[in-house]
Amino acid sequence: MDQWQQSQRGQQYLALEQAALDRVLPGLFGRCIVQVGSWGAQRSQIDPAQMPLRLLLGTVSQAGADARIDTSALPMAKGQADAVLLPHSLEYAASPHRLLREADRLLSPRGHLIILGFNPVSLWGLRQTIGLRHPALPAGGRLLSLRRICDWLHLLDLEVIDLCRFGAGFPWTRSVARRDGWTLWRMPGLLHEGFMLVARKRTVPLTPMRDRWAQRQPGISAAGVRVSFEAAARRRDDGRWGEPERQS
Repeated sequence: MDQWQQSQRGQQYLALEQAALDRVLPGLFGRCIVQVGSWGAQRSQIDPAQMPLRLLLGTVSQAGADARIDTSALPMAKGQADAVLLPHSLEYAASPHRLLREADRLLSPRGHLIILGFNPVSLWGLRQTIGLRHPALPAGGRLLSLRRICDWLHLLDLEVIDLCRFGAGFPWTRSVARRDGWTLWRMPGLLHEGFMLVARKRTVPLTPMRDRWAQRQPGISAAGVRVSFEAAARRRDDGRWGEPERQS
């Protein structure tokens, strides 16, 4: 993987990824952002975020990582991160769905999840699937389609709010975002090598409310109901059932 990242193709692709992150990360607010996975130039991928606490949880031993972790169990408490970055971590994880659940657990209410991935239907992805001698992408990964990732996010109640496609194989086309809409000139964007997906955690706040019916009926209480039942029982025993009780 290091050899691929140091190649000309890898350097071009990493620059495109960083440009996409530079556009999104400064607009995220909070206290803590976490990068899960060893990718890119160490900590530089999350440096644009305007958050006081930036953590890099690496999957291999590398300089600059705050900890080396197992992606199946992230060493943080629930709701401690306002943003989580997964740079190709799903593609190289033993259980991508479990890693996604762990990332969702880390997110605070209304937190953001950023996913970087390779497009399996691009020319690079098809070349990787065929298994040529010189793969276009780093070996060992399992490419995941956008449809599959979006289905997993939907199950975790995460809403996709931004999607950007980019690639180094088509230098004459620019990055294509979902918000730009689709035109004939943007169709080649479907074959771009990579994508950046931004999702937001949907959490409905539960605000405790007092019983408004009890507020409108201040005179009704459990004691008052008990007295009414006792008075009705006396009238029934005296043979005056149905008559109003006389006030003494």
